[in-house]
Amino acid sequence: MADGTRLGIDWGKARIGVAASARGTSFAFPVETVAANGGEFDRLAALIADYDPEIVYVGLPLTLAGDQALAADYVLGQVRRLVERMPGLAVRLVDERMSTAGASRSLTRAGRTARQQRKVVDQAAAVEILQRALDFEASGTPAGVAFGEEEQ
Repeated sequence: MADGTRLGIDWGKARIGVAASARGTSFAFPVETVAANGGEFDRLAALIADYDPEIVYVGLPLTLAGDQALAADYVLGQVRRLVERMPGLAVRLVDERMSTAGASRSLTRAGRTARQQRKVVDQAAAVEILQRALDFEASGTPAGVAFGEEEQ
């Protein structure tokens, strides 16, 4: 795998968690939580311009059986809008099952109450999504499926 920067996105209807990994590393770190209030595409475009990622990994909501959850259509629509705005952006969809639950458990172990978690749980979920993708990349191939190929 190339050693370029990566971004991870946990796309929700109210908030979008963003995580990144630095060039040449396999460690994901939180970046910010973007409010989904109409200005999210401008903010995401700015973050993408700042980090200049080789790949953006977006969590795709799946059921425990591995099928696309109801929220998957929403996420796919939002990713489509982002890709239309930023042609050439390499987006890969990855299984996000249990990412928010895992992030919440990690934050609880770190001593954060449920109330304290609200502001950062989306970032932590994005870190979980990206870290799993980076760990998978160690096998020599990118994680997930390229956006646009998920239905083929």
